[in-house]
Amino acid sequence: MIIPLVCVLRHRPGWFAVLCCCALLLGGPLAAQSDEWWSLTQQVETLIRQGRYDNATVVAKSALQVAERDYGLDSLAVGRSLNDLAELYKAQGQHATAGPLLERALAIWEKVLGPDHPDVAIPLGNLAALRQLQRRYEEAEPLYQRALTIGEKGLSPDHPRVALSLNNLAALYAERRNYAAAEPLLKRSLAISETALGSDHPSVAASLNNLATLYYIQGQYAVAEPLYQRALAIVKKAFGPDHHTVAMLLKILAEIQERKGMTGEAK
Repeated sequence: MIIPLVCVLRHRPGWFAVLCCCALLLGGPLAAQSDEWWSLTQQVETLIRQGRYDNATVVAKSALQVAERDYGLDSLAVGRSLNDLAELYKAQGQHATAGPLLERALAIWEKVLGPDHPDVAIPLGNLAALRQLQRRYEEAEPLYQRALTIGEKGLSPDHPRVALSLNNLAALYAERRNYAAAEPLLKRSLAISETALGSDHPSVAASLNNLATLYYIQGQYAVAEPLYQRALAIVKKAFGPDHHTVAMLLKILAEIQERKGMTGEAK
């Protein structure tokens, strides 16, 4: 799947749903980062990219222990490690284990940075995504909304991370079949990504895909098709014709042609 600013998605079909924020590099109090903690944190990122979640979980636990030892229980490093470990548990379906870790990470970041700091939107978005996976929608929505508000005020209304928050909230609305609420959020997310990142950026392909999928699941195939086609062109250019996302988009376009009664035109 396309990995825009930060993380990943589920599809329905091809729905790049919840984009989970990864923790950012920490400065300020952690400008002189522990070599051991930072090395372990980097190892976690590498293992995640390789899909080796079991190994990454072991290393993430070690990173958390080192962060608590070197920086204290309420440090940003601990918040980062808690977030990383929680996301690993979430990726492996261990939602009940991930929840308390994300709640603790959020509490730390709010205490150290203040409740309205832009980076607080990171654990907020991740906790919201977890609640969505757990179908605890009434809890997820205000978390997504708060992350969006923080980004708009602390960064700018046109910042790429605001586009991310818009996408996530739209994904929640779409999952609940509130398509009228999702559509303007996805359109705004796409416009921000195009302006901030350029029309050929992979994140734009993700936004195009998500808007197209919203129309697809409503049976608006003629509206969805050109959006998918544009997303396909961006992905091919960025990652090559053999990327797995290309195959997924081609399959969806073929399905659209079939539903329109023109299977002979699908390639």
